Amino acid sequence: MSFIWYIIIGIVAGFLAGKIMRGGGFGLIINLLLGILGGILGGWVFGLFGLAASGLIGSLITATVGAVLVLWIASLFR
Repeated sequence: MSFIWYIIIGIVAGFLAGKIMRGGGFGLIINLLLGILGGILGGWVFGLFGLAASGLIGSLITATVGAVLVLWIASLFR
């Protein structure tokens, strides 16, 4: 069941990252998919800095930061 929550949080994070990046997004569907990938990247980056997010809000913040990073990296290759 937790895997489904990761996907849902990643989708919401992708939506939020698309709003934050204004003009840097790739459309709703791609932003949502990149949000799922961003959730993974965000957890890894926060782990590098020794930060740990707990709960729904912490996971959403972590995934949103990761999704913004993924959108920014993807926009470099665009």
